[in-house]
Amino acid sequence: MKIRLNPTIATMLLCTTVLVVMPKPANAFIGEAAVVAAISGLQKFTGNALSSMTKTLTSQITSSMESLSNPNSVSSMLNKGFTQLSNYEKAGVAAEQRIADASNTAMAEFARRQQDTTIRDEHMMNPEFCTGIDGAQATQGASQSARTATRAIATITDSRGEADAGTPSYYGKGQGVASSMALHGRRYCSQEDVTAGLCSALSRLPNADQRAISLFGQDTLSADGGVDAANDYSTTLIQPVAPAALRGEQLTSTSGREAALRRRAYNARMSLSRYVMNFITSLEIPSINLTDVQKTEMQAEGMTVSDQASWLTSMSLEVNRRVSGVTWNKNLQQMPPATVMRELAIEQAQANYLALQTYRLGLFQSSLAATQVAQHEEESEAKRLAPIPSPNVNPGG
Repeated sequence: MKIRLNPTIATMLLCTTVLVVMPKPANAFIGEAAVVAAISGLQKFTGNALSSMTKTLTSQITSSMESLSNPNSVSSMLNKGFTQLSNYEKAGVAAEQRIADASNTAMAEFARRQQDTTIRDEHMMNPEFCTGIDGAQATQGASQSARTATRAIATITDSRGEADAGTPSYYGKGQGVASSMALHGRRYCSQEDVTAGLCSALSRLPNADQRAISLFGQDTLSADGGVDAANDYSTTLIQPVAPAALRGEQLTSTSGREAALRRRAYNARMSLSRYVMNFITSLEIPSINLTDVQKTEMQAEGMTVSDQASWLTSMSLEVNRRVSGVTWNKNLQQMPPATVMRELAIEQAQANYLALQTYRLGLFQSSLAATQVAQHEEESEAKRLAPIPSPNVNPGG
């Protein structure tokens, strides 16, 4: 704001300045008292004018600063500015609230969809589960068939070892030896046998009745002679010839009764030994239809694909499929956690199943060990005891 002075005041200030600055003439008509009086009057007048002017300026500045009714006042402009800033802050808070609400809504929708996906994955059946169930059912079916085969083989071998009627040793050990040699010449004639004149032509499976490969060479025994070769190998290994049967007075006399007791003990030991071999043989008999997945695994392992297989082959395929199978391992990488846990449960069930089979074989081994101990102690006791003489009884005394 520009301050404008009164023209009269300006003229007086100029004259006073000239009088003060102008040099005093030597013969001046005006005295010093007059000059002093003029200066005093001028100072008084100037002070009053400056005071009035200061009050006016102060009033105008205060009015300009504080008046809200004046649109050009500082207070009014500051008020408008603060009001605008406040509006901006309110708008910003409202916008942030809308953004937060939208974000919360979107996150809630995402969480709900994620939960739906988790529920779907938790309850959706994986194709690998169905494949595993099919393989387990095939294995279990083969196990039942193996038990049936074990009982069927045991019925034949026990009757042969006891020399029942209709078996080779019923009429004597010589007949048993002749029957065994005839069977060897008919099924397992070797070149040495042909040279010795025991048989006329070389067999398809020479000496298979005395080779362990007949039993352990493959997990599934072939139906065209493989099962017979494994069973005949067990017979050669355990009891190639059964002793002659005890008949007539051999059973009724005093010495015959003791012989009968020893024969029953012998038959029991032979039956236990043959049962263990029969159990092993039955696990390799083709008794169950394989699934398509198991056939694929057989092809991947370089085996000859067949429609039927044994319990041992079925179980081996299920184990190997999870160890080196590309399909199962690929599906495992894509399984959700819930499906992986189900697969682990199936694996644990298979482990328990195999542990049960191992436990059953442990029972067989313990029985064989107990039999060996008992037989050894019986032989040792017979050597230590001297025979007791039979007393002579006088009928007339």
